[in-house]
Amino acid sequence: MLYYPGTDAGATAEFVREIQPGGLVLMGDNIPADEATLADSIESWNEEAAHPLLIGIDEEGGTVTRLPSDTFPAAPQLRDGAPANTRAAFTDRGQLLHDLGITVNFGVIADVTDDPGSFIWPRVLGSTPEAASENVAAAVEGEGGSVSSTLKHFPGHGLAAGDSHISIPTSDIALDEWRESAAPPFAAGIDAGAEFVMIGHLRFPEVSDQPASLSPEWHKILRDELGFDGIIITDSMSMLLDSGEPQYADPVQNAVDSLAAGSTMVLMVAPGTTENAHALVDGIASAVQSGEIDQDTFDSAGILLMEQRLELE
Repeated sequence: MLYYPGTDAGATAEFVREIQPGGLVLMGDNIPADEATLADSIESWNEEAAHPLLIGIDEEGGTVTRLPSDTFPAAPQLRDGAPANTRAAFTDRGQLLHDLGITVNFGVIADVTDDPGSFIWPRVLGSTPEAASENVAAAVEGEGGSVSSTLKHFPGHGLAAGDSHISIPTSDIALDEWRESAAPPFAAGIDAGAEFVMIGHLRFPEVSDQPASLSPEWHKILRDELGFDGIIITDSMSMLLDSGEPQYADPVQNAVDSLAAGSTMVLMVAPGTTENAHALVDGIASAVQSGEIDQDTFDSAGILLMEQRLELE
């Protein structure tokens, strides 16, 4: 899933025609003044795609809002409150996205923290595992039938101090403690039917020295312990580059490592040039051919994505 800058629908359509990505992610600069124009643009992009595009957006409401027309309650109003209010807000939010042709919302924060100083605090739906679990499940239920829901940021940004846009936040929490504190909201969202889980660039050395997005251990926990059988999408891989850690300076290798670890889909929010996109596609293809990415793993990811696309037709 790639990003192409700006609101020039024709240029984006040409990008889709040449690259044939699995999807496009919409950022703030992709939103025209008239949102109805966006619906027309999305329709034109799909006309150039061999299969229906997954159109993603970070529409949490509140702190992270891409669409000016989204005035529905968000985390600051919903945190620790009645799940019915969260369900209603995300029902309205999901319908807004559906009406525009957006199919995937990266909008359900399953992180939990009770620290107002935390980077993720303004966006969490609960300050305790219990409150977060109830509201996360309600948000997924609210979006159901309108847009595919995404839980983020697995394994839990609330435990790892720092901003993952510019660093790799790290927590020394043990796995047993993680199961009690951070896992429940993700489990609740999965049980409620979330189609996507976004895996974060978060490091938990007691489990794995790698960021979760590149860690086979964390992918296995998500699949085997939490029973998630949907689409694992990375947080934007450009964030690993911006961490400044030299071992993550190669965006193509990062993408390969994440897919090899078990991710279904790589998200890349970086300047959308055909040259960069071709390098990413070619690098992944080469990794499959060489065996660096297991063929069965790759085929399973393709089946999951095709099933999700078919639901859009």
